Order: sequence, then structure tokens, then C-alpha cells
Amino acid sequence: MAQIRLALAQLNVTVGDIAGNAEAIQRWARHAADRGAHVVAFPETALTGYPVEDLALRSSFVEASRTAVEELAGKLAAAGLGNLVVVCGYLDRAEDGYERTGRPKGSPQNAAAVIHRGRIVARAVKHHLPNYGVFDEFRYFVPGDSLQVVTVHGVDIAVTICEDLWQEGGPVRATRAAGAGLLLTINASPYELAKDDDRLNLVTRRAREAMCPLAYVNMVGGQDELVFDGDSLVVDETGTVLTRAPQFTEGLLTVDLDLAATTRGADEYAGIRVERTVVSDTPLPAYEASPSGEAPRLDEEAEIYTAIVTGLRDYVHKNGYESVVLGLSGGIDSALAATIACDALGPENVYGVSNPSRISSEHSREDAADLAARTGLNYRVIPIEPMVSAFADNIELTGIAQENLQARIRGMIWMGIANQEGHLTIAAGNKSELAVGYSTMYGDAVGAFAPLKDVPKSRVWALARWRNQAALDLGETPPIPENSITKEPSAELRPGQRDTDSLPPYDLLDQILEDYVEEDAGAADIVAAGFDPELVERIIRMVDAAEFKRRQYPPGPKITFKAFGRDRRLPITNGWREAVIAGHEPHAPLRTAPPGEGPQA
Repeated sequence: MAQIRLALAQLNVTVGDIAGNAEAIQRWARHAADRGAHVVAFPETALTGYPVEDLALRSSFVEASRTAVEELAGKLAAAGLGNLVVVCGYLDRAEDGYERTGRPKGSPQNAAAVIHRGRIVARAVKHHLPNYGVFDEFRYFVPGDSLQVVTVHGVDIAVTICEDLWQEGGPVRATRAAGAGLLLTINASPYELAKDDDRLNLVTRRAREAMCPLAYVNMVGGQDELVFDGDSLVVDETGTVLTRAPQFTEGLLTVDLDLAATTRGADEYAGIRVERTVVSDTPLPAYEASPSGEAPRLDEEAEIYTAIVTGLRDYVHKNGYESVVLGLSGGIDSALAATIACDALGPENVYGVSNPSRISSEHSREDAADLAARTGLNYRVIPIEPMVSAFADNIELTGIAQENLQARIRGMIWMGIANQEGHLTIAAGNKSELAVGYSTMYGDAVGAFAPLKDVPKSRVWALARWRNQAALDLGETPPIPENSITKEPSAELRPGQRDTDSLPPYDLLDQILEDYVEEDAGAADIVAAGFDPELVERIIRMVDAAEFKRRQYPPGPKITFKAFGRDRRLPITNGWREAVIAGHEPHAPLRTAPPGEGPQA
């Protein structure tokens, strides 16, 4: 057996900020060396950020990545860190051409550099390129065909990248055939609810398949609609957890490992070449291992809430803003969105605006003011009745068009304040409303980010209750007024309006949306599950007709298996109608109103 101290660096990097990311890698490498680490691993594409999307198609960007990793090697050595083995994700280029890959020579690759003493001593390339859900890697990259095994202090370490762990066989089985003592995987694995459980089960299986301990390092932080939750971990060859990092927290996880000494195995497995590099084949003298532990897991609501806070904070800061503005209606959505913003940015950087009209209830005004007082955010009241009257004096609008005018005037006010004062506007809509189009374009749907975009309405209430209870547990004032949680939801665009005038109760709506949106179930399947055929038909029509609105809605953090946007991509112009082919006679034309018309327009 041979000893080695391994460090896993959960970094929060920014896509495209190669210089800034390189500085962070060097800084955290210093922390690893200070802790006595022999090897430190950074996440997948830590140097460029993830996902780079079409930046990968710019040769200048790939060349900047290649140059930066070479420079990083030199800077690490110059800083006295040359003896530390650093494994870092970056973008590289394929050396061969069309004959093998079907793409021109020089096409980009998702790679990992192994750095030692000022040089890149080995380069690993990702084999499996995910092309599902939020991933489009097959669009950009050329796959690898070899397994890099690096000998460090007498231990053979196999290096793989993210999806190579999620797919059966391949590099994992090659690791076993090569006789490696450790399988090290660098990752940029986005968050979704309960993924930490899936991740642990996966790592456990793969460690058993590889017949050696497995170290998994993951990215943290927000990048547009994705949030990375860290959750780096190390398991032994049986899958038993040796150490595990906190979720959503940037930091360094270190662990002392007793590993099998080098035993050269096969040089090829199922067409995968095993390429070996020796950094040091001499085992270290025995030393006293440091204790390691497992960070506690967040419960379900805490996990979701933390993911949303992380996504909003990084979206605001990484885009050069410090503050946000949003409308406060007194309802549950804006109350929760404002509370999340206060937790993400500090209440001094959150600007809430109440825009009452003659239709606004007294409780909506009082609840908005109460929220502001509880959280300490900046608050102002700008009545909109004079502006509504000015429009009415110049253009005749009735019914829904008149109702939506109020929302659009509010949207113009929020955007005007944002432009004038340098804030970023956030929208407070939730996934249930977005699914059925229950929002006003250029009204409550304006903004640059929507923190609740992937949160069903039923979950909005659950998160609000959880946040209030968390405050009580800490002896603090609950931020969300109880009346905002308990009162019946209403857009208040006409006297006595309730959401249930246009929608079924949200608990019922969310069940149907779960089947249709998340599970891609057909209308017949949903009806067979016990839902009323006419209701299913109506909800599906609303979802399908609102696709054009979702394309114009701000981005928001992904927290479910299938988020609108990156996960779910359907044509706007679409003649396929589930409700029609389900065997139920349609009760209305395919489109009951022109685009942009209706209470949800």
C-alpha cells in the first residue's frame, strides 16, 4: 500500500474569464499545498468555465485556453508549487483529423491537463459527450480514445471526465484493466433536486466496477440557468464514503488515502489505449493521516432554496451588477422572490416597488409594506392609476387588454427604475404560471432573471413556509408575511379576480403539469391516470399555446429534472396537439385566442 494526500477543489468559476479562473486555480493550489496535498484536482473545464456553448467553436477561445494552461503550469512552478501535481480541466484541440473523428483536425476537445514542475505531463480527453437534457457536447467536441494513468508517489491514478463516469463500461472498465489504484474524475455536474443521491449511487457503482477508490470533484456556483452544487466526495473500492464536501460551498476537500501501489495492468481495453506517465514511482514515507469527515446533507427545501439563492447571486454578480429591483404585489411569488434576493445580495441591494391601482386590495398594499419592513429591503410606492387613466384617455381598451395594460405599465416602471439606477430587474413568476402562460408579456414577465422560473406554485408555498421556519429556528423574524402565504392567489387585474377563475387549484394543476412537462406523458396517459379529460385537454392547450411566451421569458435557475429552456425545447409553430389525438372531441379550436391575448397574456 502507498499513502497519498488528495485535495479536491470545489471552484466557482465564470465562463469565459480564463485569466480570472486561472488566478483562482493558482490560489486554491496554494491552499492545497499548504495543507500538505500531493495531488489537487479542479473541476471539468475549470479554466474556461462550463458550459462554454458556442465559444467552443471560436478558435481564438480554444487557443486562449491552450495558452492559459501552459502559462498556468509555469506560474505554478514559479510560485513554488512545482512539486504539487495539479489536475485541471480546460479546452484543447484534437491532433488527428477527419479520418478518425469525422471532424477536421484541430477540432475542440474537453480535456484535463496534469501539471507537474512547470510542464503538462499528461492530457486526458473526455470520451462520452452528453447530448441530452442541458448538454450539447456532441455539437462541439471530439471524443478521446485513451485512458491517462499517472503514477504519483507509487500510485497509479486514472483520470476521467464527468460523463465518462455516467456511461457503462468505457474508461471505468479500462481503469480496472489497467490496475489503477485510484480513479479521479473531474466534473461540471449541474444541480437538480435529489441529484446528490443519484451521484452517490453512481460513484459507489463505479468504484466497485473499477475495483479501486474513486474521487469525484465537482464545480459550484451559478452559470446562467445552471447551478452547480459541489458535493465532491471520495469513496473506497467498496463504495463506502470516506469524505464528502458541503453542497453549494466553494472550498477544498482533503483526504489521506491508503492505495494499492503500482501494478502495471493491461495497456488496452476494448479499443481504449492506456497511456502511462510516471511523475514519481517512489512511495512516500509513512505519515500520520489527518481525520476526514462527511459534511451533512441539506434537506429538500433547504437544498432547493440554496440552489436558487446561489443561481441569483452569481447571475447578478457575474454580469457586473450589485442590486436588483422587482415589483411587490403582496402575493406569495413576489414575497418569496424578494426574500431570496435579500438572502443572495443583502437587503440593502434589493429594491422593491409597489404599484397599486384602484383595483388593488388593501391587504396587497399592507402585505407588500410588511414584507419590506420584515426584510429591510428598499421600498417605494408608485401608484399607477394616473398612468392607466392617461392611456385610457388616448386609446380605448376593454376586457383583458385593459387588465393587461396595468401589468405592462408596472413593467415599464420597474425597467425604468432599473435603467435609471443601475439595477437588474427580476421577474417573480413561477413554473406553473409559466407553463400555462399565466403572465403578462412586457408586464410581470419583464426582467433579466427569474429566480422562481423552475419552481412549481405548490413548491413556492413550501419554500416560503420553510424559509419562515428557518428564521424562527434562528430566533429571527420570519421574512414573509403570513397573509401572503395563506391568502388566495390573485393577479388583481380586475375586481374580485382569483387565479382559480382561469386555472384549476394549483395542487391539481401541478400534478398534470408534472406528467405533461416533466414526464412527457401524452394526454391519453394523463387521462388514464385518473384526471378529468376536459381539464387535461384545456391544460395541454394552454401549455402548448404559451410556448412563444416562454421563449421570451427571462432565464432562471434549473432545480427540476426538466426545466423550460435548456431542457425542454419545442417548436413555437406546432400543429401537433396531444389533446386532439387523445381520443377526446376537442371543445375549442386549436388556438382559442391570438398570441398575446387572454388573462395569461
